[in-house]
Amino acid sequence: MKVDYLIVGAGFTGATLAERIARELDRKVLVVDRRLHIGGNAYDEYDSHGVLVHRYGPHIFHTQSKKVWDYLSRFTEWRPYCHRVRAVVEGKEIPLPFSLASLRRLFSERLADRLEEKLLAHFGYGARVPILRLREEEDPDLRFLADYVYKHVFEGYTLKQWGLRPEELSPSVTARVPVLLSYDERYFQDPYQAMPKEGYTALFRRMLSHPNIQVLLGADWKEVEGEVRFHRLIFTGPMDEFFGYAYGPLPYRSLRFVWEHHPKPWFQEVGTVNYPTEYAFTRITEFKHLTGQDYLPHTTVIYEYPEAYTPGENEPYYPVPREENEERLRLYQEEAAKLKTVLFAGRLGDYRYYNMDQAVARALKLFEEVARG
Repeated sequence: MKVDYLIVGAGFTGATLAERIARELDRKVLVVDRRLHIGGNAYDEYDSHGVLVHRYGPHIFHTQSKKVWDYLSRFTEWRPYCHRVRAVVEGKEIPLPFSLASLRRLFSERLADRLEEKLLAHFGYGARVPILRLREEEDPDLRFLADYVYKHVFEGYTLKQWGLRPEELSPSVTARVPVLLSYDERYFQDPYQAMPKEGYTALFRRMLSHPNIQVLLGADWKEVEGEVRFHRLIFTGPMDEFFGYAYGPLPYRSLRFVWEHHPKPWFQEVGTVNYPTEYAFTRITEFKHLTGQDYLPHTTVIYEYPEAYTPGENEPYYPVPREENEERLRLYQEEAAKLKTVLFAGRLGDYRYYNMDQAVARALKLFEEVARG
């Protein structure tokens, strides 16, 4: 077989690049994925009870990029959806991100009034304050609040999720879920928030349904490398794996999932409930909130148990953003720069903690570079 591009990985990055190269450059593309399905970690399917579930954990689409939104809208209709998350703190369910509404669920009216007044005086209404930034405040009331939120919302969850304390990670990690100085109880504040009306797998199927694209599933790219002639390789798998772990493995976090089906319409009031300090799992997600299958008399939920990544045993979900890992990544990037016919992209290929929209944006930008030659 001869193709112009061999793309390893059928997730958002691989599918976007395959679609763009096939349609806009009229090039032949072979997409190879070792899994038995397209869609990467966004893969969804109906379980045995008819509930549309995300097999690799909940994926909620949101973006600030009109370019990304318009691009994906070519392949799906959308169901309006704003994700809502709560955290169980000292026996009470409070909205996340921690906000002025959360403040009032936890403290007396008098104390909440005083804390809100000081927060707004220091940062202004609508500000998004990273918890580590809030902990730098010297005002006793704000320091009390920062320490409380850190202990009850961030510290335990981060230890479970990453196996590290918040200070041991890049500040970009805790900044992803800031303290929000408003009463907006949505988990995301992006202007574009929705779920694919027929699910992610249907979206991917349309992206890859071009006569210039062939998809080979259940195959490792190394197994076909000798049988397929290609001009360029786009690799969206782990960069350290590509180079045979020459500089040592880049660490990732993985997840173990436990599924439950319940013979009742609803399990919890919102899509996701976090448990920062209790239990070994981090959160429970109920898919009917995400998919809009309100008509079903039963429901399915998933429990997420973070764990270390072990090659060959589980999946690498999250690159671990730390300075020491950036140094090792740099060595791999120098090797990658020497390869003129191989491009790396995606959460694993770039070793970056991308959201879905960021993976698509990265792929669209890389395509523009490819198209310019």
